[in-house]
Amino acid sequence: MQTGENEQALRKILDMTRLISIIILFIHCYYFLYAAFKEWQLTTIFTDRILGNIRNTGLLTGFHKSKLISLGFLAISLLGSKGKKDDKLGYKTAFAYLLSGLAIYFFSYLSLLPKMDYSLQAMTYMAILSIGYLLILSGGTLCSRILKSSFNNKDIFNLENETFPQEERLLVNENSVNIPMKYRLKNKWRKGWLNCIAVYRSVLISGSAGAGKTAFLIRQFIAQALGKEKDPFTMLVYDFKFPDLSIIAYNHFLKNKHKYSGKPECLFINFEDPSRSHRGNPLEPHGMADITDASESSRTILLGLNKQWQTKQGDFFVESALNFVTAIIWFLRKYQDGAYCTLPHVIELIQLDYDKLFTILRLEKEIEVLINPFVNAYLNDVMEQLEGQIASAKIALARLASPQLYYVLTGSDFNLEINDPENPKVLCIGNNPQKQQIYGAVLALFANRLLKVINKKDKLKSMLIFDEYPTIFVDLVPTISTGRSNRICCLMGVQSINQLRKEYGKEQADVIMSIAGNIFAGQETGDSARQLSEQIGKIMQERESLSISDSGTSISKSKQLEAAVPPSKIAKLSSGQFAGILSDLPHQKIELKAFDCEVIADFEAIKKEEDAYQPIPVIRKVNQEMVLRNYHQVKNDVQEIANNEIRRMLNDPSLKHLVIKKN
Repeated sequence: MQTGENEQALRKILDMTRLISIIILFIHCYYFLYAAFKEWQLTTIFTDRILGNIRNTGLLTGFHKSKLISLGFLAISLLGSKGKKDDKLGYKTAFAYLLSGLAIYFFSYLSLLPKMDYSLQAMTYMAILSIGYLLILSGGTLCSRILKSSFNNKDIFNLENETFPQEERLLVNENSVNIPMKYRLKNKWRKGWLNCIAVYRSVLISGSAGAGKTAFLIRQFIAQALGKEKDPFTMLVYDFKFPDLSIIAYNHFLKNKHKYSGKPECLFINFEDPSRSHRGNPLEPHGMADITDASESSRTILLGLNKQWQTKQGDFFVESALNFVTAIIWFLRKYQDGAYCTLPHVIELIQLDYDKLFTILRLEKEIEVLINPFVNAYLNDVMEQLEGQIASAKIALARLASPQLYYVLTGSDFNLEINDPENPKVLCIGNNPQKQQIYGAVLALFANRLLKVINKKDKLKSMLIFDEYPTIFVDLVPTISTGRSNRICCLMGVQSINQLRKEYGKEQADVIMSIAGNIFAGQETGDSARQLSEQIGKIMQERESLSISDSGTSISKSKQLEAAVPPSKIAKLSSGQFAGILSDLPHQKIELKAFDCEVIADFEAIKKEEDAYQPIPVIRKVNQEMVLRNYHQVKNDVQEIANNEIRRMLNDPSLKHLVIKKN
């Protein structure tokens, strides 16, 4: 126990040891410089007798032996000394004193070699020896005052303390995506693997622009999913900056299409260049079993065109517009077994004047409940209310009235069942950042209809990749929750969780964050970084506190749970650096699920691969005349539908009363 008495006794012992060291050094000088002491008349018979007895002990048998013994006692006294700590002192200064002192201490005998007055020579030797001794004493004292604490290290950001073991094994299964990486553990770089073995539990990749989401991660998911030796994935790729991801998917499909069973296809939806786009109908009638499918399609397209409506669902005017578009879609679905059930026909039909529109809609009994409020408002001249209910839908849909969109959306080159064993597909739907809201609404319709079609038993496995997911309104929560058993993997790339909250609402964004099984986080800031840090979890870290006062120095060490990857660290991640957490499988456990690493990418190999890429092919030669002809054909179709049906109703006594003619 460190009591005051024990410390005082220890101090006395150390003082005694140091005194012995000095006495031995004095005896050394007295013995080997005896002639000088005799000349100075500092010798006596008594001291000579004592010196003789000391010599008999063997202490003085060699010139340097007594000096070494004196130095040994001095070292013992220094080992037990406790100087006042100073956090500004370092070993560099202390060692400078020690080394220079030792050099002077042992090489002082050189002063005895020159032939000169022996008395002066003895005084010089003792002076140099004393200086060396004092320097050693000063250096040793400085060592005892140096603060041996981590406060003196250069890890000012606590990086070493925040490192933790990560998975170094390569774990592979028929569905896994394995990405090589390196990580730091106690200031040493080690290699490991990001084993995304439970891909069906969904993947969320977040990171600000330039964080490396596409270059380091999404590219790997596309390449490895399409490159499986047995049973490759079918795929939907939402390419926000077309054709960045589409060209990667296309070339990997070409390399691996022989591995698919059936007749595989790689398809493209591209509104900018119809020549390099397949034609597809997201309202394909055979995929719409009942009116609820029409309702979901209506909600997708209108909420995609009016982002603010996403937070106003349930509002009277919002729901009125949704119901009206639902009625239009379902009418076309039932009319001639869906021969005109396309989005362009919906857009043109809703633009008809109210007399014609309401007249033909009254023919379909299944939508009577939906259109009655509008018809009654029109017949009762409640035009202000009617315009408020319908005009918002008409104005929104009118923004899609583009000849190029009409051309792409009125064809039927393929169906949306990408995981059909007989006809597996890789479907790339391309957006344009400059027209993202217009194109995004239509592409969202493709994606939402596709989700309904593929989420079935006994189909091929599929991967849905949504780069810049917040730019498209697709509700993936039901697919993430139920699609795992049907082998559907959802991958979502976002720049920030806050961006996801802005576009989808806080509740929806929080649900996606909570159910995503695999999370990769690049550079993020604010609430996003804090939430990601909490999901990664905590590790046991060493903590040290230091107190320096006049009475002494106090250092206390402890261990406590702290964030494995704090928000500040996520905010400072470089491109290619990711932190996050992975999921495992019951038969393939991963103990070290958390990671904070740098993904290894061979950019020279990637550049070589890209140079050999084949461009997206021309599907068919399309000129502007063909596009405009199709555009006018859609308009004519709608006019013919209205005119033919009204003519038929006027000639049929049982239907004549349904014709509306308002003056």
